[in-house]
Amino acid sequence: MDTAILISNKASNTLPSRSIGAILIDMGKLTPDKAERILRLQRERGMRFGDAAIQLGLLTQDDIDHALSSQFDYPYLQKGESLVSQEVVAAYDPFSPEVETLRALRSQLMLRWFDADNGHKSLAVTSPGSGEGRSYLAANLAVVFSQLGERTLLIDGDMRNPRQHELFGLDNRFGLSAVIAGRAGAAESIHRVPALVDLSVMTSGPTPPNPQELLGRAPFAQLLQQLAPSYDVIVIDTPPGIDCADAQMVSVRTGAALMVVRKNVSHITSVRTLADTLASAHVRVVGSVLNEF
Repeated sequence: MDTAILISNKASNTLPSRSIGAILIDMGKLTPDKAERILRLQRERGMRFGDAAIQLGLLTQDDIDHALSSQFDYPYLQKGESLVSQEVVAAYDPFSPEVETLRALRSQLMLRWFDADNGHKSLAVTSPGSGEGRSYLAANLAVVFSQLGERTLLIDGDMRNPRQHELFGLDNRFGLSAVIAGRAGAAESIHRVPALVDLSVMTSGPTPPNPQELLGRAPFAQLLQQLAPSYDVIVIDTPPGIDCADAQMVSVRTGAALMVVRKNVSHITSVRTLADTLASAHVRVVGSVLNEF
């Protein structure tokens, strides 16, 4: 099943419950008086509501797109209205070519790995070295899964150099390290992302002196089992695979990994070494992503 079919099926079963005008008024983009002006021009000219609003200079195309996303349950953010970093491009510009590529990747992952019937809900995102776009991809991939209506959890498993709390503007006092160490519960360490209805994030938590040992302990595996019934997709960001064994520990727990490599940055020897290491641990490498930026 490809992405287009999935989106089509969802749209056909979900009827808009509110008009665009009502949504824009609730968003504070329109007053009732201005909405009446738009409706009057719409009736007089036989125009669509959005076209009439733009012609009157009362709304922008971005305003209309945002309202449509809310009407059809396809949430995304507007710049300047959220703490989420603009690096999370899927949250701000879901119709760009870059995000279209992410949706294609999402489709491939649903075909190749994610399968609730077989217990395939978790995926590690790793790369050989640092600066290859691993955290960026994990964040944006989690967003596009949530936009499909999948209950998605993004876990920052990089306790050495965490980024997800920065990308999503979240507090990192509690998180994965605290949960595994028994110092916090899972519920207080999971953050819902406002406006992205089906997305939650578990940050890395305080930096521990022994991240590899924590990830190798039974409580980490138990945590994934505990979380699985509440989510359709769990994406886990990891540290660089060549620098430490953390990524391997996470990947063993998920059973599968997606490898990120960067053009003119990643070394082929390191890529092969990481792939061989994961294979020797019986981890399925479901694919690789070439980051050209």
